[in-house]
Order: sequence, then C-alpha cells, then structure tokens
Amino acid sequence: MEIVISALTIIEATHRKIDRARLNWLLSGIRIEHVDEATARTASALLLDTGLHGHKYALDAVVAEMASRQPLPVVMLTSDADDMSMLCGPTVRIIPI
Repeated sequence: MEIVISALTIIEATHRKIDRARLNWLLSGIRIEHVDEATARTASALLLDTGLHGHKYALDAVVAEMASRQPLPVVMLTSDADDMSMLCGPTVRIIPI
C-alpha cells in the first residue's frame, strides 16, 4: 500500500499547534504529488463537471484529480465524503473519517 497526498495538503494541514518535527517525520513516509498545470486544468474541469466552485473546492478537486490517476484500487480517507464522492466518481472508494 502506498500513501499519496497532494503537496497542497501539507499547507492545508498546517496550523500553529502542529508539531513540525512530527509532521516532517510523517511526510517522510508518504509520496507527495506536485501540482502542475495539467493537474490544475483537470481539477478545474472536475469542478465544472460537478458544478462546484473553485474558491471553496479547489484543494478537494486537486486531491480528487490525483486520486483518480493512481493505480487501482484506490481508497480515500476523507472528512468530506459527499463532495469527494462527486469529484472522484466510482473508481475511488471513499471512506468517511
């Protein structure tokens, strides 16, 4: 099993109470995907297809785009199961946490 996250997820998870050393240790065992123009354009198309607005769902769309191009089977743990289900479609198994 490989754990994959978007580089943007690091930004989203950071706050004042985060233990930076612990975060860095955790990130050392995870594959971090960079966001390039192709990723941004595909994520933008996902937003258009689902009717969601980029201002609120931009990071979710990037994560969904990355999940959809991983080798199957793909499982996503998320606190936003409804929106991620819409963005990912049937190829990604969504597990609410």
